[in-house]
Amino acid sequence: MSTLLRPRDLGGLAEWYASDPARWPVRPEFDPAGRWYARLAAPSDHEVWLLTWLPGQSTDLHDHGGVAGAFTVLDGQLTEQTPTSGPDVRLAARAYGAGATRRFGAQHVHRIVNSGNLPAVSVHVYSPVLTRMTRYTIEHGELRIRAVEQAGRDW
Repeated sequence: MSTLLRPRDLGGLAEWYASDPARWPVRPEFDPAGRWYARLAAPSDHEVWLLTWLPGQSTDLHDHGGVAGAFTVLDGQLTEQTPTSGPDVRLAARAYGAGATRRFGAQHVHRIVNSGNLPAVSVHVYSPVLTRMTRYTIEHGELRIRAVEQAGRDW
C-alpha cells in the first residue's frame, strides 16, 4: 500500500482498511466463547486489528498504553462506555452503528460491548503500535487500575 494513498488520520485509516475486505489476510470468524480478533496489518507507523463480536461480548474497561486509535464499525452495532469525570465515576454510553467511526486520543479509557441482537464486525487502528494496555475497574465511584498487560505476553 502506498503511503501517499493512506489517509493521515487514524479514523481515515480505519475506514480505508474497512472499505475493502478483499485485501484482508484473514476472513472474520465468530467465537461463542469470546471476542475474536486478528491483526490485519502492522506497518512501522500503525497497526490494524479486525474484531468480531457476538451479542453480549465485550472488552474490559481499558486504555491503550498511551497510544491513540480509532475504530470503524462494519456490521452490527457497538456501544462504547467511557468513565465520567468527577467524584463519582460512572460509565457513559454511546452507540455506533455500521459505517460509524470513532477516533480517540492516547489517554482514552473505554469499554466496548455488542449490546445489540446481531453480530458486529469492526476494524481498529492504533498508532504507534500497541505495546501495553491497562485494565481498569470502577470501585466505590473511583477508577482503579486492575492490571497492566504487555504485548507479546498477554495478547
